[in-house]
Parts: sequence; structure tokens; C-alpha cells
Amino acid sequence: MSRFTLLGLVLVGAAAPLTAQRPAMLGPEVRPFVTVDAPVVALTHVRVIDGTGAPAAEDQTIVIRDGRIAAVGPFGRVTVPAGAKVLELTGRTVIPGMIGLHDHTFYTTPQRTVQSNFSAPRLYLASGVTTIRTTGAISPYSEINVRRSIDAGTVPGPRMYVTGPYLTGPGGDHAEETVISTDAEARRVVAYWAEEGVQWMKFYTGVSRAAMKAAIDEGHRHGIKLTGHLCSVSYREAVALGIDALEHGLLANSDYDKARKPDQCDPAMMNSFMTLDVEGPEAQATFRDMVSHHVSMTSTLAVFELFVPDRPAPEQRALDAMSPETRSEYLASHDQIAKGNGMPSKIFTTAMAYERAFVRAGGLLGFGVDPTGNGGALFGFGDQRNLELLVEAGFTPMEAFRIATLNGAKILGIADQLGSIEAGKRADLVVVAGNPAANVGEIRKVETVFKDGVGYDSAKLIESVKGQIGIR
Repeated sequence: MSRFTLLGLVLVGAAAPLTAQRPAMLGPEVRPFVTVDAPVVALTHVRVIDGTGAPAAEDQTIVIRDGRIAAVGPFGRVTVPAGAKVLELTGRTVIPGMIGLHDHTFYTTPQRTVQSNFSAPRLYLASGVTTIRTTGAISPYSEINVRRSIDAGTVPGPRMYVTGPYLTGPGGDHAEETVISTDAEARRVVAYWAEEGVQWMKFYTGVSRAAMKAAIDEGHRHGIKLTGHLCSVSYREAVALGIDALEHGLLANSDYDKARKPDQCDPAMMNSFMTLDVEGPEAQATFRDMVSHHVSMTSTLAVFELFVPDRPAPEQRALDAMSPETRSEYLASHDQIAKGNGMPSKIFTTAMAYERAFVRAGGLLGFGVDPTGNGGALFGFGDQRNLELLVEAGFTPMEAFRIATLNGAKILGIADQLGSIEAGKRADLVVVAGNPAANVGEIRKVETVFKDGVGYDSAKLIESVKGQIGIR
């Protein structure tokens, strides 16, 4: 099973400190995209979606001082400091910077795999995703070095939580994965990457329970966490072994596959979803285990939607961002799926209902894009689409924004610093030209993205990657 096909942080101990980025740190490759770098900024007459799930608040003022939110409240009650740069934003909405928990820095179509050190960071930031967890790497050192460059201010991009290489079992195609067959191999690989500076590790579809247990124990000993795109190990089995998170919602869970053999992945696993009752005893047992063990789940509906016929047409802005060759590869795949060669819509709608039922059961749901599959879910754009799909799944817009912001911060262990618009937190904020509280699709109208109080021009960042997706 390939990750490129359809079938395919609370740290242990204290959370790692976040690197603060100040305007003076920003180099010549970043500066052209900066529109706001004053030490004190006031955003006035804005609608605020604060990320907590509370209703949107109208006509608010947000004061930013030295990279943090100094005050937020109704216009006229919050004092605008003398000398502040004032941005009058009537009609705009401000949300917290989104936190993408399955946001690779590589990209795939059915014909290509590209490590996108140039385009991925820019497009995530442009889309309002100010923090990412990469959740599986084909080139971990590229990600470590990109993270260092972003933190140093030499390239534009989001805050990065880097995941090591995929950990899987023997058998199959392992061109970009690490095989761990024994306890000793599992411990050696995890210890090595922990020393190299990754913050998470990710299991893949062929891993065994024994190797998973050894890797989890070793990772926790080094203060890193582990998640998985599973199949050979079911969710309930992984929870019992001590895993910290699980990826892709229902669509990687073999709990309900009666044909699966121990430590093996059944290629027909998805058939088990056709008759699943998300409110029934089997699904609820999974949820109870996850909730009682504090295991979060990541929604990546945006990448799976690509394999369902009769879904919305490709976005023009995404096609414009692709190189001509990449665009042709994606559209050829899209056309085949549109003819009925894809995932049954019943499975997709059940996957949506599964995520809603998980949250109703008390589960902690985050979100991301997973820019793989057939190439239609782009960095950042796909995160925005996943937000829309959460609303289609039955979440209210305020619930969806909480999943995209504060929930992600909780999963990464940084909710005291990020994830909501509250005084004292870092000023990661997204200015949207519209009202996504009423029409969540207006999340696509990002104008300015603040990270650590520095405002970036979304349109310029998007323009800089036009025609580059699939090349670099």
C-alpha cells in the first residue's frame, strides 16, 4: 500500500520552547512579503473568531505589542496605544493562525514526488497556517534545515514541528520509509532521530505491534511523541501500546476489518466502512479507548475528497499554482476519478460522520491537508478546504475553527502560547476579507497573516509560488 494512492503536542514532560521571531531577524528573502512590522499595532473594527468555539464578536480591537497580543475587546473599550500603527479593518474577520497537523513539505501526484522546500512554507503561511506538524518525512534533514531557516528569518514560512521518517514493517515498497523489524531496530531508529532534533515520529501501514511498542517506549524516553497512518495495527491496538495520536480519522482504522490478520494490512480494509455505524458499539469502543488514553485524531478529509467522484471541480487558484506538467498529471487523475474510478461516496460521508461522532464522544480532533494523493490538495489551500469539509460534516463554523486552531495547539502542547486570540498569547493572527463565521468558504480570502506580530502579504506569497508546485 502506498501513501500516494487511495488505499494507501503535549510533549512528554515540558513542551519545547517556541522560537520568537522579531522584525530585525528577517532577511532579504523574507522582507518583500512583510507589510506590517511595527512594534505596536492595533487592528480596529474587526470581527473576531477567537478559536475557543465562542461566537464571533463584532467590532473588536486587537492590540499587538512586541509580537504578542496585548489586549482584545470591543472597540472603544480597548485603548489604542499612542504611536501604534492602526489598521482599520471594517468588514474583515480575524482568526488565530491555523495549526496544520498533517502538513507535509513534500508533494505528490500519481507520477511525481517532490520535496517542496520553496513552495510549501510559503503557501502554508499565505493560507493562514502559521504552525505545522509535518507528520511523516521523505527527507527529514530537508525539514530540519527548513525549520532552522524559517526560525532564523532567512526564508518565509510557518513554525514547524518536524516528524522523522515513516516507520513501517518489511514487505512492500519502501523507497521513502524506514523498515523496523525488531525491537532493537525500532529503538535505534527512534533514538537516532530524536537526537537529530525531530519532535514526532510516524508509523506507517505495515508496522508490527511489537516494533510499534518498542518505538513508542523509546520515543517517550527521549521526550518525543508518535502518531500513525495505520492498517496492520488497529486504532484500539495502537492506543493500548501507548501511541499519542492517530491520522486520517476513520480511513486508516482497521478496528472494523474482520478479515485482517494480526500485524498485516488488508488491502480491502475500506470495505469494512460501508456498513459501519458510527454510533454503534464498535465505533464507540474505539472512541472510549482514545478518549480515556488522551489520544488525538487528525482529520484529513481534503486529501480523501480527491478520490470521490462528483465532488467540486478543481480550484483555479490551485491549478495556477501547479507547474504545467503537474497540472496535467493531476487533471488526468481527476478525470479518471470523475468517471467513477474512485472511493464510494458512502465511505467518505461515513468518514465525515465518524469525526463528528468522535468529538461528540469527547475526542480531541485536529486537522491538516496531507498534500499527497493525486495532487489536488495543495499546501495551505487544502487546509482551508479541510475547514470547509468539517462544516459539511456537521460541525458549526465555530467548532471547525476551534479544531483548526486551539485543538491543534493542545495536541502540540503549546495552547498556552498559541491557538486562540487571548491577551498574552503570541500574535499569530489571520485577517480575512469577509465573514467565514457566516460562510466558511470565505476563509479563502486571506489578506494578511501575522506570525509573532509580523504581518505578511498573502497575495504576494501566493504569487511567488505560481507555477512552482510540483517542481520545488
